[in-house]
Amino acid sequence: MKHIFIVNTVAGEHSCLDEVKNAIANESEVIDYEIFTPNSAKDNISQIKEYLEAHPDEEVRFYACGGDGTINKVASGIYGYPNASMAVLAYGSGNDYIKYYGDLQMFRNVENAMHGTETKVDIMQVNDRFALNATHFGLDSVVAKTMNKIRRYPVIGGKMCYPIAVLKAFFTGMRTKCTVYADGEKLNDGKICLCTIANGRYVGGSYQCAPRSSNEDGLLEVCLIKPVSRLKFALLKKDYTNGTHLDNPKFAQYIVYRRAKQVVIEGGKGFCVSLDGEILKGERIVVEDKMQAIKFIVPKS
Repeated sequence: MKHIFIVNTVAGEHSCLDEVKNAIANESEVIDYEIFTPNSAKDNISQIKEYLEAHPDEEVRFYACGGDGTINKVASGIYGYPNASMAVLAYGSGNDYIKYYGDLQMFRNVENAMHGTETKVDIMQVNDRFALNATHFGLDSVVAKTMNKIRRYPVIGGKMCYPIAVLKAFFTGMRTKCTVYADGEKLNDGKICLCTIANGRYVGGSYQCAPRSSNEDGLLEVCLIKPVSRLKFALLKKDYTNGTHLDNPKFAQYIVYRRAKQVVIEGGKGFCVSLDGEILKGERIVVEDKMQAIKFIVPKS
């Protein structure tokens, strides 16, 4: 098997390149490997696809060394290639997708990743792009755009950038014009506070937006929150963080929850969604679940 490490040199608060090199060097097993350090997200995907096109008969495992953005790009790159699988070495600031599996520490060991269990997981196709963890919009789009702007800033970057971005959205992004359809059913009247379409369970580092999610059942978890006052949103935030918002009767009138194979979003000019933290603009967004479409390595515990 060929092992290829995709290293995002700007994930988290510092580059993880030296950590990856040291981890490989300290392994007792000799492996056939390469390290890719792409210059951009586009390069990330194209490098993976170019390698797989050139080696169609070789079993290849790609290691996403970074955060959710790197995980997204590796998943997008291997989609459609049955000889490829992906593992994660969690060096990012968020790492939301792998929280689905529990302890993050097991995703920080090369040997665990090399000898983990291969499982097939769902991926979302979002127009002509992909998301592994979540597609979210409304207030969350404001959060994502702010995070992308400040994540590398001193003091307010790193782990602080998400709560700061949420605070900004709290004052500027509480009401977004769009209409959401889940398998053809209209879910709202033209405006939302936020909506999350998920295969994972977490967004933003600690918010358990989709507590009932399964990442291998072929269904998207759709959680739409109707426009609410800032006071009501502040009260909802605790349950949204703990993953109890779907079970709290106090918020039932504000939340629409569905499972669906396809979600269509009709927005206006300038509308955008966040795909695992990356921004996609479009007035009509179609999200479709691709059941068990990629091979994911759950590390040896």
